[in-house]
Parts: sequence; structure tokens; C-alpha cells
Amino acid sequence: MTTPAPVPRFFLLDEGGLDPAAADAVLDGCALARADVALVDVRGPGAVGCLQGILTNDLERPGERAFVYGAVLTPRGMILTDLWAVRDGAGGVTLVVPAEGQAALDAVLTRTLPPRLARVTARADTSVLRLVGPLALEVAARAGLVVPEAGHSAAADGADRPALVARPRSGGPFALELHVASTRAQALEQRLAAAGAVPAQPQALELARVLAGWPRLGAEIDEKSLPQEVRYDELDGVSYTKGCYTGQETVARIHFRGHVNRVLSGVIWQELPDFSSPTIMQQGHDVGRITSAAWLAPLEHFVGLAKVRRDVDRARAVIAGNVPARLVELPFDHEA
Repeated sequence: MTTPAPVPRFFLLDEGGLDPAAADAVLDGCALARADVALVDVRGPGAVGCLQGILTNDLERPGERAFVYGAVLTPRGMILTDLWAVRDGAGGVTLVVPAEGQAALDAVLTRTLPPRLARVTARADTSVLRLVGPLALEVAARAGLVVPEAGHSAAADGADRPALVARPRSGGPFALELHVASTRAQALEQRLAAAGAVPAQPQALELARVLAGWPRLGAEIDEKSLPQEVRYDELDGVSYTKGCYTGQETVARIHFRGHVNRVLSGVIWQELPDFSSPTIMQQGHDVGRITSAAWLAPLEHFVGLAKVRRDVDRARAVIAGNVPARLVELPFDHEA
């Protein structure tokens, strides 16, 4: 099956872009790929406290070695970039930000962090590998890596081992994240492959992300996205109990007194959609827009993510990409 070229701000994985063995590994085994992210270290006596006033999630309560998902917002509560934050054992924090969001994050940190309390350093000498698939933890253990508890990280090192292993909470878009010196990345990849990981292109990470119902900057997340529109409540990406942070007023008002008008939904097609027309229609009404899509070769159908109106009737069929489709709850049931 031939798939069309992606629409701008729209991520489409075609059948030729993801090796069938890698797609199988995402569903039933373990795939390994390098992530297109940047690492930013924040160090100093006030690193955690300063970031606590910037990020949507709580960095203080989970304690040292915590690994949490969150975002940096505008004062009006719109997402500038999403990110992962990992606390080390010495009061510092490493921020893992999508490459597309690095400039926005740098601008916020430069503007808001007092140098005497928190210093920012980019880490260009470190590669980030991610393991996805139901056997990822087993493969990592077989390769001799320390597997931390969910929501935490563990330090490690060695000639063919990562400097850090981080594990998101249950339901994350990947099973493990590995930080390794770029000069050692190839040796670590070989070690993991010998333990059963299937080497893959970044498309494998995208497929895992879509199946997990996880938003991506530039696709589900744009300059007008509110955290609740892209499942931050379900993804544990925002705290409603910690102190103030930039954009909190809008986020809290929506949570306690209102609701968003758009929500993230899964989409399934049995035939080839026309992705040059990402509008979703139901009974003649425009109810949403496709934001990401992938050809899921092992199950022989397309899956995607879409922003749809909150009141859309998910029991009724829709027309998405000019062909019939159905909306489903997230994350995807791989057997659906």
C-alpha cells in the first residue's frame, strides 16, 4: 500500500518508512531508536525550586531520581513545549525537550532563572536512546542495565552502558530512556541488540507514541494548545496541588470550573485516507482535525490521533481524510 506525503505539522508514518520487523517489535517485542531531543542541565542550589515555578508538573514531591512529564506554558496557559524532567541525586535537573521546542525552552530559562540559583548547560555530547515495546524492560535487564521503578531513574556507567536509565510511569510513550555519551552510543546499541532489541529508525518511537495516545509538539501540540486538550490530566503531566507556576491560573480554572472544547481522540481507518484533507466530519459537521497518523502494518489498518470537539458522538461513524473512520478512546487497544 502506498501512502501519501505528510501535510505540514502532520506526522505520517508510511509503510516504507518503518521496517516490518520494527513495527512488530513495537507491538510484541522491543524496538530501540535514537530520540530527536535535546538535553539541558539545570544545576545550582535553587534548580528544583526555580523549575517548580515554571513546569506544569511537581518536581519536589516525587523526590530525588524522579522522572516526570510536563510542559512550559505561556502566561495564558498555552503550551510552549512539552518535556521530561529527571532529578539527579545532587539537587540538579536534566530537562529532555523535543528538538523543536529547545529554542522556546532556552528563552524561558534565560528569562526566568536567576544565575546565582540555577545555571543552565546544554549537553550536546550525550545521545538519548529509547526502548519501546512490551518486552523492553526484559531486554534491558538481559543486557545488564539497571531498571528503575516507574517514574524514576537510575545512574549507571560503563564502556557499553548508559550514564542514566529513566523509566516513565505506566502508559508512557516509551518504556525506558537511556542517556549515554555519544562516543559510547553505538556500543550500547550493539549490547541491547544482542539482548533482543530490534534496531529501528525514529519512526518506531512515533508509532509507539501514537499508540499510547501521547501528544507531540508540532502535531497535537501547537501554539494554542491547553494542557487538558492533549490529555495532560490522563498523562499525569500537570499538578493541581503544588504551588504557582506560569500559566497555572488558566489551567486551574479549566480544571475546577470549566472544560476545554477540544480533546484528543484515537482514529482507526480500514482503508487509505486522503491525508491532504485532515478534516473530520460527522453528519455533515466539522468536528475535528487529524494530527498524526501511521500505517500499522501488523494489524493492516491505519491509526491516528485527532483533536475533536468534546461533545462529538464517538458511537457514530465519522469521515476523516475523506473516507469512513471510527473514533476510539486512548490509548489504543492493539487488538482493535
